[in-house]
Amino acid sequence: MSASRRSGTTDELGPDEPERDGADLLAALLDGMDAALCAFDADGVVTHWNREAERILGWTAAEAVGRRGFAGWAVRTADAEEVEGRLLSAMQAPGRQVHEFALLTKDGGRVLVRTQSAAVPGPDGKPAGVYCAFSEVHAQIDLERSIALSEALFDDAAWGVVLVDADLRPAVVNEHAARALGSGRTALLGRPLGELLAQGVEELESALTHVLAEGAPPAPAEMWVTLRTAEGDQRRCWRSGFLRLASPLAEEPVPLGVAWLFQDVTESKQTEQEAALLRFRTNQLHRAARAAAECEDPAEAASVHLDFALAGFADHALIDRVAGGSLADGEGPVRLVRGAATPSGAPGPSLPSERAGLPVRYAEGHPALQCVERAGSVRASAGVADAERARAWAVARQWPADSVHALCVVLRSRGRTLGVVTFLRGASRTQFERFDATYAEDVAVRIAAALDLAGVVGGA
Repeated sequence: MSASRRSGTTDELGPDEPERDGADLLAALLDGMDAALCAFDADGVVTHWNREAERILGWTAAEAVGRRGFAGWAVRTADAEEVEGRLLSAMQAPGRQVHEFALLTKDGGRVLVRTQSAAVPGPDGKPAGVYCAFSEVHAQIDLERSIALSEALFDDAAWGVVLVDADLRPAVVNEHAARALGSGRTALLGRPLGELLAQGVEELESALTHVLAEGAPPAPAEMWVTLRTAEGDQRRCWRSGFLRLASPLAEEPVPLGVAWLFQDVTESKQTEQEAALLRFRTNQLHRAARAAAECEDPAEAASVHLDFALAGFADHALIDRVAGGSLADGEGPVRLVRGAATPSGAPGPSLPSERAGLPVRYAEGHPALQCVERAGSVRASAGVADAERARAWAVARQWPADSVHALCVVLRSRGRTLGVVTFLRGASRTQFERFDATYAEDVAVRIAAALDLAGVVGGA
């Protein structure tokens, strides 16, 4: 049947135009293959030879088709019997046969190739010939290395590997990445990253979009994210590298997605941050001690210690002294008088209180009163996300209205309680931790010593 009739039209072919058949399609398919291909009939005569075979060996299809075997042109005569025997043996063997041997190029060179050969059945079902696909060994080895690398990354890698598609959704996830993301490998596929991360998803998606558009960044990036897990949110730091994936089959690069490789470096980063913070706070204590040593008034020295402690630590600070100067253990009731406070508006040094020695109106159970009663540190937080409720919480405790987190530390000297120093943080800071309390207690020891000296000098 003619092409026009097969397509449903009534156009007639001219008298000199041959009717097309499947041979043209077969030739186009063979010539478009990435692998070299040749075929032999049952007698070992070459029947097919594609362009890739011509590229590798230099022999054209016109020169190859019709020759009997490879002897004397594509294989050395001494090796021809063995090579042809191995190729034609595929007619009697099930499945595909894989071999490696050297072929000759048209210019006399030798090329080591890896072949896959299999029988071609005839109309009666019996082998009518053999087809042989071959490629240069180094190209095949490169392909096998790439496949082996991919399998190793997704099975045995000690870091997370995620292939993200062009829609920024995981397409393939290895075991390490699945554990890091707190889910199974298949459960992560196709899910938006926002379902996995509570914080940091915008930065990650921005990085992936940049890689899709511009290519891989020159160096790894450290990204802090917050994971949603069954145990609650967990903050992690991932050192991440990105690679843009493009199809090797397209004439122009077509982005297939991004390979995202990452390692969890949370512990090392936290250790670095804690070490840097400890160095800074130690330096602050040293600087405060040197500055306080130059103050003639011990009360001023106490304020100096307070001001140096605030840097990078808190937004506000208060010193409340025990009415009467000091309080022995077991004595009561507790009455506190404001001694000094940092300005609640514009930042500046702490100032002595303008109160005329009147007690601060702290309600029963106030953290400062608990601190004196226990002779230990007390932490408190508003614990609410609503700004108005947090403001009411702070105002009810006689603290600046923007306070959200508080740390009260007792002032002790010579076995007696002198008062309380309170550090306050706003909503932009995290709540106080035990590490912060340790530092605040070091500051409180220095403030208490200065206040005790002020009492002794004043009493003298």
